[in-house]
Amino acid sequence: MKRQCYALDLKDDPELIAEYEHWHKAENGWPGVRKSIIDAGITDMQIFRTGNRLFMIMDTCDDYEAAKKAAMDASNPAVEEWEKLMWKFQQPLPWAGENEKWIPMKKIFQL
Repeated sequence: MKRQCYALDLKDDPELIAEYEHWHKAENGWPGVRKSIIDAGITDMQIFRTGNRLFMIMDTCDDYEAAKKAAMDASNPAVEEWEKLMWKFQQPLPWAGENEKWIPMKKIFQL
């Protein structure tokens, strides 16, 4: 198992943040998107929020590859539609590259 952590900002608008959280409740998630996450080898995913900053923890199979997941997503209409909807709420971190959303975080401490 590998653990990966990512960060992303939401637009700093309470109504948009509330709607983003609405879409992430279990009963409002899209089954096709959930399936794509599992099919890519992600065994657990959690998203936390403070203010408008998001922090995502992903546990993956040892052979998980982000590039493979991105290719799978690009050919999945449900995931593409989901990502388009999510972009309504999200904004890149100031240091993100072009077309980069979730930014990998570097582990700097472990107990």
